[in-house]
Amino acid sequence: MGRIITIANQKGGVGKTTTAVNLGASIAAAERTVLVVDIDPQANATSNLGIDPNSLRYSTYDVILEACRADEAVVSSELDFLDVLPSCKDLAGAEVELVGADNNAYRMRKALGTLRDKYDFIVIDCPPSLGFLTLNALCAADAVIVPLQCEYFALEGLGRLLETIGMIRHEMNPALVVDGILLTMYDRRTSLSEQVAKEVRENFEGRVFEAIIPRNVRLSESPSFGKPGILYDVRSAGAQGYLDFAREYMEIRQ
Repeated sequence: MGRIITIANQKGGVGKTTTAVNLGASIAAAERTVLVVDIDPQANATSNLGIDPNSLRYSTYDVILEACRADEAVVSSELDFLDVLPSCKDLAGAEVELVGADNNAYRMRKALGTLRDKYDFIVIDCPPSLGFLTLNALCAADAVIVPLQCEYFALEGLGRLLETIGMIRHEMNPALVVDGILLTMYDRRTSLSEQVAKEVRENFEGRVFEAIIPRNVRLSESPSFGKPGILYDVRSAGAQGYLDFAREYMEIRQ
């Protein structure tokens, strides 16, 4: 049965989509089957994996509204072991359309339950909020990975996110755990990145992954070409950072 991992942080610009796409791609490169689920209406994970959100027959919007089965919305990616459950801008209206619906926080959990046996890992990319869509992702997940940028306001909001995860574990999804915090956008040229990384490790001892994702131009360029880092430039520091992270994560979750 596949492990469902939600990549979550209510702050924008911390590397959620980059992490979901590149963790998924790096695991797939090890010939483990992966499904990347995009539940962000911006559909950045979808386009980053070479899929046009405007060309879809079905998307996560249709899945959450139960207008189609999850497997009907799944599409293949350029990588042999990586599939995508894509998003589109219509997803932004799902919360309004599901007001008052039964079990509306568990729609994604129900849908992904039908796919767990097909994949080793299911990775969910969330929007930058703690709203309805992120709630669906956290109720569906076995675990959360929190990307945290190595910048001045890194810890701002992290406490609230962990409190929210604790509340969801207590009230809605008892199996949910935090697999760890991933340090992203690390700039070796600045002492600030080093200071932030040190502070995070001290404050969350044992909960921070050893792998660190560096700030990297080639990794930042890859979404505009519809490719994860390992297909755009596997030798880049960013792609190598995610390969290191994927190896570390798979060793932990063997």
